[in-house]
Amino acid sequence: MVALTQYLTAIFLVGDPNGWYQVLTNKGFFLLVSSTVMITGAGYLINDYYDVKIDLINKPGRVIVGKDLKRRWVIAGHTFLNLSSIAIGFYLSTTIGVINFFAAFLLWLYSNRLKRHPFIGNFVVAVLTGTTLFLVSEYFGEKQYLILCYAVFAGFITLIREIIKDLEDMKGDERYGCRTLPIALGVPKTKNFILGTAIIFLATVYIMISHISLVLPITLTVTLIFLIFGVHKADTVKAYNRLSNLCKIIMLLGVISMIWI
Repeated sequence: MVALTQYLTAIFLVGDPNGWYQVLTNKGFFLLVSSTVMITGAGYLINDYYDVKIDLINKPGRVIVGKDLKRRWVIAGHTFLNLSSIAIGFYLSTTIGVINFFAAFLLWLYSNRLKRHPFIGNFVVAVLTGTTLFLVSEYFGEKQYLILCYAVFAGFITLIREIIKDLEDMKGDERYGCRTLPIALGVPKTKNFILGTAIIFLATVYIMISHISLVLPITLTVTLIFLIFGVHKADTVKAYNRLSNLCKIIMLLGVISMIWI
């Protein structure tokens, strides 16, 4: 999803859609996308490393750390991917290198500490998701407003998804002392928080992009209605998991809408 988003951003928001071949064969941009994917992968590795006990409760069938992968190999993979992505970033430019460094650090800090506190961990992941689009703008150095619109979109839908995942993972999180939003506020207030975030999300997208195109706002309105009704009715882990997957679909539809901007 990260790679697809960055390539579609480069083709449809930055460059000429007819020049897609030049984007696909741009070696520097390929390195940028690769470094972003490396940081994302490293983030998943370290998150799974710290969450083994929690995941054994919430997702026992999906735990691989300590089973299929030895813990030291997970740390080695995390270190290698982060160092490689940071090195590639500095090779491309100092700014990209610094962004990659702080992204890698924040993902480690998120897994180690921030995700155990209400909202702050969700917010950090949302900001980092939006940053993947800013890297494209930084690399090409143009059309920053359109990319900002989609960065806001990516950040908001990621924020909503992260809170829904907290609802899904309440059992394990509560057992091991995490203070996520559902644990700190309770489920009803967390659902109201998601509703309020969705309303602000929709209003922001309409304000920012409706004068350019109505494709994204209309698509977002329809899908968010389904999402909000689903959040209101959900009361099981499976229901929250379906809503988390719906957020992925909304993200994908939003990315694809770049084609019509």
